[in-house]
Amino acid sequence: MKIAVEGCSHGALDAIYRYLRDLEARHNYIVDALLMCGDFQAIRNHRDMQCMAVPQKYRQLGDFHKYYTGEKTAPVLTIVIGGNHEASNYMSELYHGGWLAPNIYFLGHAGCIQLNGIRIAGASGIFKSGDFGLYERLPYDHGSMRSIYHIREFNVRRLSLLSSPDIFLSHDWPQHIERHGDTQGLLRRKPFFRQDVQTGNLGSPPLMGLLQTLKPKWWFSAHLHVRFQATVQHDPSGTGSSPPSTTSPPQNPDEIAIADDDFDAVELQNPPIEVPRLQAVSNNPDEITLEEEEEEVIQAPPVAYRPQPSVTNFLALDKCLPKREFMEVIDVPTTSDESTMPGQRCMPKLTFDPEWLAITRAFHPFFSTRRRQADYPDEATARAKVAEEMGWVMSNVRDNESNSSDASLPGIRSILDCQTFVQSAPGPGSEGAQKNQQSPWYTNPQTAAFCEMLDIPNMIDFSSDNRA
Repeated sequence: MKIAVEGCSHGALDAIYRYLRDLEARHNYIVDALLMCGDFQAIRNHRDMQCMAVPQKYRQLGDFHKYYTGEKTAPVLTIVIGGNHEASNYMSELYHGGWLAPNIYFLGHAGCIQLNGIRIAGASGIFKSGDFGLYERLPYDHGSMRSIYHIREFNVRRLSLLSSPDIFLSHDWPQHIERHGDTQGLLRRKPFFRQDVQTGNLGSPPLMGLLQTLKPKWWFSAHLHVRFQATVQHDPSGTGSSPPSTTSPPQNPDEIAIADDDFDAVELQNPPIEVPRLQAVSNNPDEITLEEEEEEVIQAPPVAYRPQPSVTNFLALDKCLPKREFMEVIDVPTTSDESTMPGQRCMPKLTFDPEWLAITRAFHPFFSTRRRQADYPDEATARAKVAEEMGWVMSNVRDNESNSSDASLPGIRSILDCQTFVQSAPGPGSEGAQKNQQSPWYTNPQTAAFCEMLDIPNMIDFSSDNRA
C-alpha cells in the first residue's frame, strides 16, 4: 500500500491535502494513508489556542477546526503524533490515542496500531529530563504549558518493550542520527546546526535508544524543518547500531539542494550526551522561540536483544511551505487481506495492536499523575508481565466481526469498534467573552471507552477522583 508521510503541519491541513491530491494526479496513484510527524495543532476553537506554547503572534486558528466540526472531511485516513507546538489540552484528553476528527487518528502520547497489518508506532513530544508523571492540569501555567509536551520515561520504557514495528514516528530526531547520513550536506543547508552536531546536542538520546532497540524498517521525524535522510546499519551481533563514521559521509546524489527561506526564529531543545550537564541551545532560525530549558540526560532503559531487520531507513521532513520538502510517499508491503480497487480510495483497516494493549495493561500500575514516579520493574519482570497480559488481551479484546474459524487466533479488534469520534468541545464562534481564556477540561468518551475495553482505571479523567 502507498503511505504518504508529512513533517510539521502547523495547522495547514488544507494545503497539505491539496498537495497530496496534486501528487496523486501527477503520478497517477492513490495514497492509502497519510502519517504526520507532529506540530499538528489540533485547535478546536480560540480557547484551545491559549493552551499552546507559542508566542501570541503565532497563535493562529489554522484549518483543523473545519475538520473537527464537520465543515470538511479529511480525504485520506490520517494518523498523527504530537510535537512541541500543540493544543496540548486536547491531545491530553486522548492520552491513549483516539480520533481527533473524523478520519484523523492520534496515536496518543505513545502508541502502536496496525494499518492493514502494518505496525505503526510513535512517540509524541520532545525530550527533556526530569519530568515524571502526567501532573499538568488546566489551566496551564508558564511551566506546565511547556512540560506537558515533554516525552516521559514511562512512555519510553513502554515503547522499548515492543517487538519491531514496521514504521516509527517521532517529532524529535534520534540523537546522532546525522552521523548516519550526509552530515556535511545538512550543515551546508543548516549551518546553525554545526555546534549542536559537534557537541552531540542534536537529537534525543531516548529516541536513539529506541531506534537501536526496536530497529524499525522506517523511522520518520520532523521538528528541525529540513529534509534529511540516513541509513542506520544495525550490528548483527545485537549490540546496537554500527558505530558512526568519524569521516564525512559521501554526498547523497538523490538529495535536492534548496536555499533556506526566511522564516521564524526558533529554539533547539536538545540535551548533551553521556554525562549529565546543562544543555546547549543553538540559534536555529527555523523553530518558534520559547525560553531556554536546562536539562540532564536520561538514557533509554536497556532491553534484551531480539533478532530484527538489519537496517532502519530514517527520513526527516520539512514543514508545509512552498518550495519545501515536507512530504514523501513510500510503498509498504502488507499481508493483509484488505485490498483496494484500482483507481479507488478505500478505507484501510485500522486495528489495535495486541502487544501494545498488553504493554498498556502491564504498565498501567506505574502510570503516575503526580510529579513523583514509582520505581519501575526490571526488564525481565516487565516482559513476564506483558506476556501474562497478552493472554488476557487475546481472550478479551476480540474482533466482533472476525471471520476466523480458529478460536485460538482471534481477529484483532478494529479501533472503530471501540472508539468513535465525538466533539468534546465546541467549535470556534461559541466562546464569547471567554475567547482569550484557556479551555476547560473535557473528559473524552474515547478515552473512557479505551480504558473500559482494557479494564483499567481511567487515570485521564481529571474531573474524577480515581487518580493515583
